This record gives sequence, C-alpha cells and structure tokens, in this order.
Amino acid sequence: MNAIEVRDVTKTYRRYGRRKQFGTLKSALLSGRVASDLRPDDTFHALKGVSFDVAAGRTFGIVGRNGSGKSTMLKLIAGIGRPTEGTLTVQGRLSALIELGAGFHPEISGRENVYINGMMLGLTKRDIAARFDEIVEFAELEDFIEAPVKTYSSGMYMRLGFAVAIHVDPDVLLVDEVLAVGDEAFTHKCLDKFADFRRRGRTVLLVTHSLDLVTRFCDEALWLDSGTVRAQGDPRRVIDAYLLDVARTEDAALGRADKKDAAKDAAPVAQAATEPPDMFRAGEGRWGSREVEITGVEFVDASGRAAHVFQSGGAIEIRLQVRANQPVDDLVFGIGIFNAEGVCCYGTNTAIDGATSGAMTGAGEVRFAIDRLDLVEGTYRFDVAAHRRNGAPYDYHRLLHTLRVSSIRKETGVFRPPHRWTFSGTIQIDGITDLSR
Repeated sequence: MNAIEVRDVTKTYRRYGRRKQFGTLKSALLSGRVASDLRPDDTFHALKGVSFDVAAGRTFGIVGRNGSGKSTMLKLIAGIGRPTEGTLTVQGRLSALIELGAGFHPEISGRENVYINGMMLGLTKRDIAARFDEIVEFAELEDFIEAPVKTYSSGMYMRLGFAVAIHVDPDVLLVDEVLAVGDEAFTHKCLDKFADFRRRGRTVLLVTHSLDLVTRFCDEALWLDSGTVRAQGDPRRVIDAYLLDVARTEDAALGRADKKDAAKDAAPVAQAATEPPDMFRAGEGRWGSREVEITGVEFVDASGRAAHVFQSGGAIEIRLQVRANQPVDDLVFGIGIFNAEGVCCYGTNTAIDGATSGAMTGAGEVRFAIDRLDLVEGTYRFDVAAHRRNGAPYDYHRLLHTLRVSSIRKETGVFRPPHRWTFSGTIQIDGITDLSR
C-alpha cells in the first residue's frame, strides 16, 4: 500500500515583473483576466508533471538544487498549497516539519503554545497533556516553558516547534531541512527519533541538501531538477547521478570564470611590475617582466579532457602554454596549490625538483602531472609561474586558476593520505573501505 501518491503534479506561479497586468484580486476580476489568460512569460512552473509513490513504512528522500521544486512539493503534500494540475493522496495522519513553530503566539507561554500547536496538528487536549512532559524534555526547555515565546532565542523556538511536531505520532512525517535547529547533541537526538520512526514502520518523506543523510536513512530517492524528475530509485545511484550533474555545472562555471580572468590578464601591464614583499600574504594578481609569458593554463583529467572539477585521488595534469618573447637562458617553472582559506597545500618548481638549467626560445608547453590528487573535498586555487633561478618573475599568476575537488567522503583538513583500518579482538566495524591505494 502507498502512503503517498503523486500523479502528474504541476504547480504554476505568477512571475511578477515591472509590467504588472493587475495588482489586486479586485483589479483582476474587473479586468476579466485569470491565470490561464496570462502571457507565457508571466508565469513559471515550480513543478512540471511530477509523479511518484511512497510505499507505507518507507523512508523517501528528495534531493536537488535550490529552486528545483523540493520544498514546493513538500508543501503541496502537506496541504499548505494546492497543485495547479494533477492529484496528491496521503493515507493516515500527517505531520510536517516544514515551518516549525508556525502559529506560535509570541505573547503567550511555551506551555500554552504547545497545546495550541498540538491541536492544530490534530491532537486532542488529553493527547497533549499525556505527551506534554516528553515534548518539553525533548525540546530541552524545562526551565523556560512558562515564559512567553517572544523571550525565546530562535533555536529555542525551533526546538519547541520540532518537539511538538515529532510527538504528534503521525503515520506520515514530512521533513524539510530542519535538522539545524540546535547543537550537535540535539541533532543526534532528532536523527535517533527518525530512526525510531523507521523501526515502527512509519513513512518519512525527507527533503534535504545533506546527501549523506539520504544514503544513510532513505530506502528510495528522487532527484528534482527545475521542477521535473531527473532520476528515481536506489539512493546511492540517484545521489551519484546528481553529484555528477553538480560537478558538470561547477566545471562550466569555473571554466567561464577562468576565461574571464584570462581575458582580464591579457591586458597590457607595466614591464617592471613589482613582486609583493610577502608571497604568502599576497592577494590574487599577475606580475613580471613578461620576457617569458604564460599564455594559457589548463587542467586536464585522466581521459585528456579539460576540466575544473576532479575526484579526490584521481589523476590531474596541469598544462601551461608558454611563449618566450625573447630568448632566455635562466628559466624555472613553478606550481603552487592553495586551499580556499589561502593556506599553501603544496608548492614546487623545476629547480627544487633538481633541474640545473633552463632555456627557451619561441613557444612551448609545460605539463605537470599528478598521479593522485590526494586532497580533501574543497575549492583550490593555483599559482603558476615562470621565473629566474633567483626568483625574479617573468610571469607570475597568483591564485588566478581555480578547481574543485569532490569526494563522497567528508574528511577534514587538506591532505588525504592513502590509509586503512584494522581491528582485532571483539571489535566489529562493517562496511569500511580500504583506502590504502
């Protein structure tokens, strides 16, 4: 049996612009125009013909970018709005963790608001009285429950709303990005409550940007993109497809930014541009005499394709297109990698790596290959340089080239060394991956 059935649901909103046809219901009625008469550019579809089922007792996750229609779908299922087209069916009592504390009155106490909010969610006064102490304890508000809600912090307000909604004991629970309602200990308590719901065979529909939460808790996942279904099924398969699409989008955006920077840096510069006094405190920029010029920088993946998003642990090659505007016989090439906070992760040059001399005339290409890019997930910026052995720059690009390292593992720091775990005795840890290669 299905707890939730969504059939061909479309939700259309009016797009407000400078040339409004009417601003009020009265003017709309007087003009004789309704939504169906609006020009196509006056409306937009938050959802477009979406269909899916959630079986009773299953945990179902919806993922997607901001603006993809996730929250709109959840609100339609919760009854907060109605679809423009299509049908929605929900079996059993429903509780929605969407707009926590909606309906709370700031002037009255937390106790009174618990009763009012509980009744709004379908409980009787006797039901609320039986669960009241448990609600207050869960919200960690024993010392403040008699105080007016207007004196609560935003975290206290959200925790109380969460506690009421979660103790309605629904058949279907809708959850929309509400785990940031307290500290880490409270978040763990919320996750334990979701796990308890699963054990008791309740249906959970979860909308979140936390992809790890979807793979851990959900039996099935749906990927929404611009109001349409892109993928549905096994959570790991859906998440992998979604992450690949995100990587492509990031790659295109970083590529556009790099082209813009390249165009900006192609402008003529003073021949005697001065090197900053402290390289580790220098901001982004470009300087040097330009006797040797770096005319192009490209990041290339293992397949030979230019890219800006790379998997942690994968291969990467940095290719520099170089031109000597006059013959030189004192030449060093260098590479530096910095994280988003400006911390130097690694730096080297041809002299450090043992080169005893360098010379160039005309044009050429430099390739710097890394077999394993063992960096944790994050955004990294690169220095590339051509300079003399004494450090005097011909052409120094400071933090001008950006790439993104992605990983399914959420490690911290900068470097992720190959590693493995081993256990002995009665320790049982299942499913861990050998990362020694």
